[in-house]
Amino acid sequence: MNYKITLLIAFLLLTACGSKEAKNTISESEGATNTDDRIYVTKAQFEHNKMTLGALEDQEFPKVVKTTGMIDVPPENKSIINAMMGGYIKTTPLLIGDEVKKGQQLVTLENPEFITLQQNYLETKEQLSYLKAEYDRQKTMVEEKITSQKNYLKAESDYYTATARYNGLRKQLSLLNISISEVEKGNITSVVAIYSPIAGSITKVNVARGTFVSPGTPIMEIIDHDHVHIELSVFEKDIMQLKKGQEIQFTIPEASEEQYEAEVYLIGTVIENNRTVKVHGHLKDETKANFLVGMFVQADIITSSVAKKALPEAAVIDLDGVYTILQLDTADDTGYYFKVTEIESDYNYNGFSAVTDSENLKDSKFLTNGAFKLLSGD
Repeated sequence: MNYKITLLIAFLLLTACGSKEAKNTISESEGATNTDDRIYVTKAQFEHNKMTLGALEDQEFPKVVKTTGMIDVPPENKSIINAMMGGYIKTTPLLIGDEVKKGQQLVTLENPEFITLQQNYLETKEQLSYLKAEYDRQKTMVEEKITSQKNYLKAESDYYTATARYNGLRKQLSLLNISISEVEKGNITSVVAIYSPIAGSITKVNVARGTFVSPGTPIMEIIDHDHVHIELSVFEKDIMQLKKGQEIQFTIPEASEEQYEAEVYLIGTVIENNRTVKVHGHLKDETKANFLVGMFVQADIITSSVAKKALPEAAVIDLDGVYTILQLDTADDTGYYFKVTEIESDYNYNGFSAVTDSENLKDSKFLTNGAFKLLSGD
């Protein structure tokens, strides 16, 4: 009995040792596989994930000056509406965003002084007829030596003074948009209208019905968006690189990811207090832009270009600040072996990334589509 027990124990010990040796063999085998740091992709995986291979290409990369600015319009496309004379707002039917035409009525003002002005005009007009007749009479009499020179000079002075007053009042009525023909018919009004000097949209309304406005007080603002431009601020250190006609590529980061094109039209000649210079850019196609004045702009001004070897951006993966590509090592009937290769890249443009250390890679092929998924482990 003891003999059988001894044999059983020995058998169990041998079995345990055999299992341990098998496990060690598997571990060693797995360790040998992990020493190859290449990435293997079967042909089925390659085709299913629509992966592609490619080589380095010659690409032109722009040298740019990065800057910021805003959407604006020329001064002639912006109008601030105010009153020639003070008065109370009687009607103001328009709101911010309303479109107006040139010559359209914007607001009306009421003031008793308008009545006084028209009365003075009519009185001066009537006096002028008498003073003209008196001046002509005195002129004839002084020529015939019937009256004194003093009387003639007084009549002349009164006539010319009244003429100047008449013309001044007539001009004031015209500036107030009061019809002179109606006033001469006796139709006197206490209300005057203000009309739009340009076509555009209302961007500010500073008054309400009953508000008293003084001369020069801004009543509203109108902007014509038919010709918008970009107004950029370029730092002093970059300004010597700029010249008229250079291409500008810009975005409106708060509103759209779309990229727009413009060109340098004017470069300022004065350095602002913040050590920047104003650069005025014209849009290449204003019909595609639906910009609002004041929108923030991020822009690249292209000053020159440089030729570099490059790969599609999808082939160059940024792994914690290290640019990495998958370089084809070998390929067989079953699949592809890729080496993980670190590179240096200093330009990205038009879907391509420059490869600055490309000399040792010029005869190689690379995974140009699908690298991100393999390197990120997704």
